[in-house]
Amino acid sequence: MAVRATVNRFPMDQDAQESSGIPWGLTVTPFATRDEDGKPPAYGSNGHLLPRCENCYAYFSTYCELDQWAWSCALCGTLNGLHTEAIARYSLPESCPEMMSSFVDLELPVEGAEDEMSQARPVYVAAVDLSSSEEFLELTKSALEAALEALPPGSLFGLATFSHKIGLYDVQGPIPIVKNVFIPPDAEGTLPVELEDVMPLLQFLAPVDTFKDRITVALDTLRPTTSWERTSGAGQGMDGVLMGGRGFGVAMEALFKYLGSEYGNTFALARVFAFISGPPDYGAGQLDTRRYGEQYASKGEDADRALLPEQTPFYKELAAVAVQSGVCVDLFAITNEYTDLASLKFLSIESGGSLFLYASTDDSTLPQDMYRMLSRPYAFGCVLRLRTSSEFKIGHSYGHFFPDPQYENVQHIICCDSYATYAYDFDFTSAVGFSRYASEQPVVQIAFQYTVVVPSEELASSGVGSTSRYGVSNYCWGKHFLKRRIRIRTLQFGAARNVNELYDSVDPEAVLSVLVHKVILESLDQGVREGRMLLHDWLVILTAQYNDAYKIVQYKNGSAASSQVDVAFSQCPQLQPLPRLVFALLRNPLLLFHEEGVHPDYRIYLQCLFSALEASSLHRAVYPVLSSYSTPDKQAYPRHTLSRAALITSGSPIFFLDAFTTLIVFYSSTADPSLPFPPPQDCLLRSTINKLKQERSITPKLIFIRGGQEDASAFENYLIEEQDVDGSGFTSVMGFVSFLEDVTQSVLEYMK
Repeated sequence: MAVRATVNRFPMDQDAQESSGIPWGLTVTPFATRDEDGKPPAYGSNGHLLPRCENCYAYFSTYCELDQWAWSCALCGTLNGLHTEAIARYSLPESCPEMMSSFVDLELPVEGAEDEMSQARPVYVAAVDLSSSEEFLELTKSALEAALEALPPGSLFGLATFSHKIGLYDVQGPIPIVKNVFIPPDAEGTLPVELEDVMPLLQFLAPVDTFKDRITVALDTLRPTTSWERTSGAGQGMDGVLMGGRGFGVAMEALFKYLGSEYGNTFALARVFAFISGPPDYGAGQLDTRRYGEQYASKGEDADRALLPEQTPFYKELAAVAVQSGVCVDLFAITNEYTDLASLKFLSIESGGSLFLYASTDDSTLPQDMYRMLSRPYAFGCVLRLRTSSEFKIGHSYGHFFPDPQYENVQHIICCDSYATYAYDFDFTSAVGFSRYASEQPVVQIAFQYTVVVPSEELASSGVGSTSRYGVSNYCWGKHFLKRRIRIRTLQFGAARNVNELYDSVDPEAVLSVLVHKVILESLDQGVREGRMLLHDWLVILTAQYNDAYKIVQYKNGSAASSQVDVAFSQCPQLQPLPRLVFALLRNPLLLFHEEGVHPDYRIYLQCLFSALEASSLHRAVYPVLSSYSTPDKQAYPRHTLSRAALITSGSPIFFLDAFTTLIVFYSSTADPSLPFPPPQDCLLRSTINKLKQERSITPKLIFIRGGQEDASAFENYLIEEQDVDGSGFTSVMGFVSFLEDVTQSVLEYMK
């Protein structure tokens, strides 16, 4: 569980917080195997015996004062009695993880009977769009073949298709058999028959270990529906034009109900991989994509605002059905036409899944992304709860979860991998703020309860049996067990005595994370223009507060000179990256205007991606890391600014740019022709690239460019510091410089 606070020394009170201009909050990556310093938790069992505060329900930790018979809560100060069992345990502190570390991971008993052991069987279903092309299906087949290699032993797999009908494949016989159900064309229509009546679920879900070859044969039979089929099946309009043929909404709803019948019996979590090649345009859940063309041509309405919200609550409501059915949806959109991901996104992000967008089948990384996603460990049925000491509270929480309907500040996450990150910001509960006494420092406690599927061999090696005196602790099926665990991290922060201490403790990457969440919410609510204004105004206010705190600006005749304003934060290294990060974020497609050619679906994809990234990855996605090499085996400089001037002055022949989703190796036009191109596999640069690819949550696209001989625009487009921040896209020598001048003038206006 990695935690990064925007400031490592919290503001003393509300006045200090407001006068600093820094957002106060933190990011948490709950399923990360180590903390932000690379340290693992202390592991143990009997998590249900961990003492809890009678007042605030926080867990006992190393920050609590412990007497022989009682303990004082580190968050609220309440004195709690200890049970006899706890007194006996704590008399041997070295045997208790919670006495040894403030970061613990403890096993919990799993409720239920042993005859429900088959719950541990992982279930995966592919739903493939047949209203598509041969190229789309070839790519999807490759992705599913990669998935079959990555699925754990004992998995069950089902293959379904959708167009103007739903197809269910039975691969357990000698040859694959598909049974179809036609989808009613009207928007209010429902299927005439339940899928369970078409094919029993356990006939549809085939054990991968036994039937992998037949699943592969079934994939080879997939063909796009012909225009004749769609015309006859979906019907024609008044003028003979085809009226739809992609009944995605009905297919998803039917699949969730189909799988939900065995939730908690056959499986504890089912993952649906939905492959879609265009907008749903048939049956319930069909989307009107004409709004894209209308808004694009419109002069009177803000297209950036109109295209960001969903046009129907259908898919948000369907996500709730998925959650109740124990289904997590990963949505793979392989299309360059407007598909309205603003409406479809809820299906994935609210069910704990991922949203992927590929504009083309040609160089798509879909098979690699699929394999990577299924190869890494994930937790499911997760509950995340952050508690604070009594002087402050959670203001907002951000991320891909759904809030508990009953309990405040409790978030449910259906499926969570080791990269998924969430953010919080804080408010004071009163004007008093924090105490100046060291014994009463601010405390944050994060509890993350989750379930994992583990192989029985791993369980045996840990020496943990399948039952305990407190109930059934593990269910098994074949080679797998379900284990319920709780991970708890308690952190104590100092309080800054003045604004200088506060600024010196800033984590600029964590600040960027919280800012991105705020800007995305503002964009969704008020439009991209307002999101940009929020970001710009924040930097202006921060710069003004900093200049005021350090007494940099001297007033003469009631006004200040622009030459006095320190817009580069020269006296505070921790703040120095922020102007560049804000400039880069304003140049990012996330916040560029619609008329600049930013596809609305790409913007939604970036919103979903950025709001789940941990802080250092987000930094790369917003302001890429540019390094240089004198040879493929020797790094010259670890970091350059994103400007042509930096390239020229460095004199290095090779540049490596890491933009998170893209990696570019660029050989300058003046590079020695004897330097090997592309870099050989056994060099330092290649090993750096391979390491980055291994550590990444998605597969970055790798591009090699030889300057002067090949089109270098893919690389040059990232050199944003000479580009106009307002997004004209035209190169000028005054990009970042003119942005700072504009901020300076705005600061002077603000300080008047």
